[in-house]
Amino acid sequence: MSLLFLYLLSGLQLFLLAFLSIFGLHRLSLVIQYFRLRSVCPKPETLFRQLPKVTVQLPVYNEPHVITRLVEHCVLLDYPPDLLEFQLLDDSDDETSSIAEALTAKYQAQGVSIQHVQRSSREGFKAGALNYGLGISDGEFVAVFDADFLPPPDFLKKSIHFFTDKKIGMVQHCWGHINSKDSLLTRAQTLLLDGHFRIEHTARHRSGKYFNFNGTAGIWRKSSIAEAGGWQGDTLTEDLDLSYRSQLGGTQFVYLVESKVPAELPSSIEAFRSQQHRWTKGSIQVLQKLGSSIAEAKIPFRVKSEAFFHLGANLCYPIMLLMGLLVLPLLILWQHHLPTQEMSPLLHRGIFSLAFVA
Repeated sequence: MSLLFLYLLSGLQLFLLAFLSIFGLHRLSLVIQYFRLRSVCPKPETLFRQLPKVTVQLPVYNEPHVITRLVEHCVLLDYPPDLLEFQLLDDSDDETSSIAEALTAKYQAQGVSIQHVQRSSREGFKAGALNYGLGISDGEFVAVFDADFLPPPDFLKKSIHFFTDKKIGMVQHCWGHINSKDSLLTRAQTLLLDGHFRIEHTARHRSGKYFNFNGTAGIWRKSSIAEAGGWQGDTLTEDLDLSYRSQLGGTQFVYLVESKVPAELPSSIEAFRSQQHRWTKGSIQVLQKLGSSIAEAKIPFRVKSEAFFHLGANLCYPIMLLMGLLVLPLLILWQHHLPTQEMSPLLHRGIFSLAFVA
């Protein structure tokens, strides 16, 4: 019986290793695609003769230390003032609201079209705030910036002309980092995020596969949001959810890796942990929500498979944990079924593997 159990556990370990190997090979394919396509820079087909009106949405929740910096950068956007409106979507329950009110009054007095928008409840959280703002907006296009971002003045000028193509529904800019060298934590985050934004996003976009709006530093065609069903708050990553619903409906996205929007990285372990928990859980929620729609969609297999690799990438973490937990039971079982002289080097390798996985 113990021998059968040994074979079962060994088979499970090999299966999990094969699963992780497939994801590893997929990552390698993204790197290859990136180097093959990195010189293919997207350019707008034509330019608008008459620039359209743009709404800039600034969703904030208890951000007293960065809200002033955010608004000061946004009002410097290089775009005709009569074609630009700002919405300070404030769901805060601390002093952020009083700062937002003062900023709104200050810039309204200077002729800036800016609203301080507050709701009676936080229903839907960020997705709810964005939806509420859309309902009272006048812009044909909607740019979104989180509180820790600093959009450069030429952001809209670099983005807007891609929308002369009616098929384009969203343009995403690359994230930059203003505090990348502050600590070992921010250096590690820079390495991880640069891999995502420079390699993954670029490879997916330029090879014709789906990629996602990152919740900030991007601009949407307002009608594309509505056609995809609007912002929905039933997952922790409403941006990923909307992105896939929109692209499944036939909308195309553009990614501008060369255009960076600086942002502040989480500077504490707790803030980083909270962010990663939200992104990890949210992607699995989107996979659960849209997995069947993706599987049934009439899209090329390469696009469909990439969508599952993208949304299911975080499944690798529990699988790695399970592999680590299997090492010790396997070593014990093998000890009973191998001669002692053969077990010694196997035991040392197993202990090393267990330590590495842990």
